[in-house]
Amino acid sequence: MTETPRRRDAERTRAELLDVATEAFAESGYSGTRVDEIASRTRTTKRMIYYYFGGKEQLYLAVLEKAYRGIREAEESLHVGDLDPVEGVRRLAELTYDHHLNHTAFIRLVAIENIHRGDFIRRLDSLRSLNRNALGILDGVLERGRADGSLRTDVDPLDVHIAISAYCFFQVANRHTFGFLFERDMLDPDLRDHHRSMIGDIVVGWLTSGIAGR
Repeated sequence: MTETPRRRDAERTRAELLDVATEAFAESGYSGTRVDEIASRTRTTKRMIYYYFGGKEQLYLAVLEKAYRGIREAEESLHVGDLDPVEGVRRLAELTYDHHLNHTAFIRLVAIENIHRGDFIRRLDSLRSLNRNALGILDGVLERGRADGSLRTDVDPLDVHIAISAYCFFQVANRHTFGFLFERDMLDPDLRDHHRSMIGDIVVGWLTSGIAGR
């Protein structure tokens, strides 16, 4: 069935609203963002925002879901099941680093949501299944690594996810305070390859420690 022009326009408008709303909520948080402001940044109206999303809260929830879905879809695109386990965990770590630096609004949204004790994310049950898939990808890599003796056996996927997320989140979330205190821009393009290699080396070094021949 051919997609109608009206449907294409609706999907384009909805996508534009989500992009603009992502930046607005990341800048000002939920309470500080007004629907009028989002409408003024787009080619639509406040009324149309309510038409597409139902209201400010539903728009914010859609923004959160899209932000989390972005990193999960990026992980799936790696097809780590086709890679050597050691290379697989390295690539996942490096991809997470790049994604966080390329989507700084995602980091700000997560920080804001934690300030509010996860009030809104608790309303998105879909994210639980989505993030279980992320752990499933890691679990598959670790299981293959345990089976062929290339990865240690006493680490679970959530341990690895925490280690990778903490490092990558820090680069963006603490950019301004860390940059002021130590006079280093954590997002400096000249440092990007260095920092990406660091997280890959950290994760691989940890997961292969104690393995004979490594």
